[in-house]
Amino acid sequence: MASRLIEIFKDQKLIGKIKKRLPYLFQLAELESSRAGKTGMEVGSIREKILVSLLIYKFGEENVDTEIPITEPGVDVKLFGEPISIKTKTGKYLGGVKLVWTVDAQSAKVFRERYYPNFDILFTQINWGGTGYLYYIPRETQARLFDKIGKENYIKLPKPGTNPRGVEITNKALTSLIMNDDTKRIEIKWIRTKIEHNQYKRWIDLWREE
Repeated sequence: MASRLIEIFKDQKLIGKIKKRLPYLFQLAELESSRAGKTGMEVGSIREKILVSLLIYKFGEENVDTEIPITEPGVDVKLFGEPISIKTKTGKYLGGVKLVWTVDAQSAKVFRERYYPNFDILFTQINWGGTGYLYYIPRETQARLFDKIGKENYIKLPKPGTNPRGVEITNKALTSLIMNDDTKRIEIKWIRTKIEHNQYKRWIDLWREE
């Protein structure tokens, strides 16, 4: 069954909203997770929630399952029961996108041996000051490329002797996927706006309540 994700990329009204609102919301995510001018790792979780919220806004809360057990690595949300992996990357360069986070080199090798593309991917390329995209990469498209180039060219393991933070999809594979005709995309101008944001205000307001 074709993923219902594709409906987002056909909805012209929603496309306009995504072009306008996603940079603003992701900028808020950065402000919310920043300390002393540095963006913290938690920004990834906030961005993921923003995109899950987009699915709920489009398809309704009853059709979006956010209660994903930890036994399903790589799955961030389910839409009409179909698993979706949400990924974001900042910058023009596509390298460094994680298929799974791990701090163990042996676990990374085991992951590569067992991996096969089984989820649709909703991928956001954030390119502040330039052009980026929101992509829908179908599972079938990933599987065809994986079968064609093999796991050694599809998956990048962490270098031995380093502190591994995850197993990545190779830049070559990701570039091929986003260039595929079956991959859908929404072009986004990543322009920052002036935002007056106090990350403590809502908590202060809650403390003020009786």
